Amino acid sequence: MIWYKSVARTLFGGNMAPLEKKRLEYRPKIPGVLHDLSRVRFVPAEKTAHVREEIAHDFPKTKDRSAHRLMSAIPVKINSLRIGVFFSGGPAAGGHNVIWGLFEALQQLGAGSCLIGFLSGALGLLENQFKNLSQKAIDPYRNQGGFDLIGTGRTKIETEAQMAAAMQSVQEHRLDGLVVIGGDDSNTNAAHLAEYFLRKGCKTAVIGVPKTIDGDLRSSEIEIAFGFDSACKTYAETIGNICRDAKSTQKYYHFIKLMGRSASHIALECAFATQPNLTLIGEEKKGLEQIVEEIVCLIEQRKQAGKEYGVILIPEGLIEFVPEMQGLIQEPRLLDLDPHGNVKVSQIETEKLLASLVKKKLPSLAAQEHFLGYEGRCCFPSNFDANYAYSLGLAATLAVRDGLTGAICSISHLHKSPEEWTVNASPIVSLMVMEKRRGKEIPVIQKAIVDIKGTLFVKFSSLRKDWEMEDRYLYPGPIQFFGDVQSEPPNTLKESV
Repeated sequence: MIWYKSVARTLFGGNMAPLEKKRLEYRPKIPGVLHDLSRVRFVPAEKTAHVREEIAHDFPKTKDRSAHRLMSAIPVKINSLRIGVFFSGGPAAGGHNVIWGLFEALQQLGAGSCLIGFLSGALGLLENQFKNLSQKAIDPYRNQGGFDLIGTGRTKIETEAQMAAAMQSVQEHRLDGLVVIGGDDSNTNAAHLAEYFLRKGCKTAVIGVPKTIDGDLRSSEIEIAFGFDSACKTYAETIGNICRDAKSTQKYYHFIKLMGRSASHIALECAFATQPNLTLIGEEKKGLEQIVEEIVCLIEQRKQAGKEYGVILIPEGLIEFVPEMQGLIQEPRLLDLDPHGNVKVSQIETEKLLASLVKKKLPSLAAQEHFLGYEGRCCFPSNFDANYAYSLGLAATLAVRDGLTGAICSISHLHKSPEEWTVNASPIVSLMVMEKRRGKEIPVIQKAIVDIKGTLFVKFSSLRKDWEMEDRYLYPGPIQFFGDVQSEPPNTLKESV
């Protein structure tokens, strides 16, 4: 049995801090195509979705689904819709705006429409623990961080019994659609559910929404997942503060590990935002000795220039690209896997490991170690993420209406103003590859790592040498909700176009 409620609003009678209240007033900016939901529908895109042969074998019911784009057109006629939604995996800023978008789209499309939230992630779906999401329930969460409206979890839906339990829940609620808000593993779950429902004759459409702060759920169809921008801006504020402290006291080297799972997207984004002296990128696949020697050389060269301080960024997934590092982890429990078969890299203290190895070569080194992780998951969403997530909620409702089961919603041209964004829906199976998990090859959405031949990394490479010796630190400060820079997209999008 799942017990869940919003503790803050229950215990404190709905009291909110001044900025919390102010954020409630922000009205997200949306793509022009979403201004009148009664005059648009998803139509097949010119480019067909390609599904790998080995993936198609496991998804016979959804392998031939087309990619779609939202266009002005005569829509499908409906009277009302019933939609269920749940969060899956770690929190990411903007999640509540997806739910807000779902709710408001339902109100526009049909007066008798209904939205229910399954509690504590997929577990709530399996155990049919839910909450009716009314206007009153949703209103206090507009433009707020976290997933605390309905909670989240990491339950994986994989067995026949779990699939059957999920179907029983959606049928009991007579749902037209089920929206899964999550990352690559969560949307892989959504693909399996869509396939199972079709195989069993269940008409509930399963729609995915891309969420992850890690930045690794991206492809030609998905430019970025919501949450990445807010997390990076939060981390960049702290990194900037540390850079200024380093320059002020001039006596410490700061080893800062950044959340991001396997890929180094967060580290790269924060490097552009703050310009530290050194940023390690796991995808360069350097050996441990080479990494340590690189840090030692940097410290010695800066010392010769009279600078005995500096800032070094370390992606938490570095260990996955440096095999020697895994053997240095003394605690076997640190290599436990999560329910999806991923190494819990956030628990491995890579920043302390590297600092200790450098100290062996430079015993006089004064080092400070930091891990920036959970601080970025439940912050207020930036205006970019508030706009993006709300728009994804509107889009997901339309995808349910148009019967696009097994699709994940996405928005393109995110480096432009929201009015110019385009709305798409792609078959989840087109994003999938076979990957070994727990010793077995299974179909999963492919994680996107940093492309070291891509435009963004090439630009980074042209700048980082200068950052090593010259203190080019930037101090971005907190997320801006007002003024000229309020809706700036992440560097990842601006620099790569």
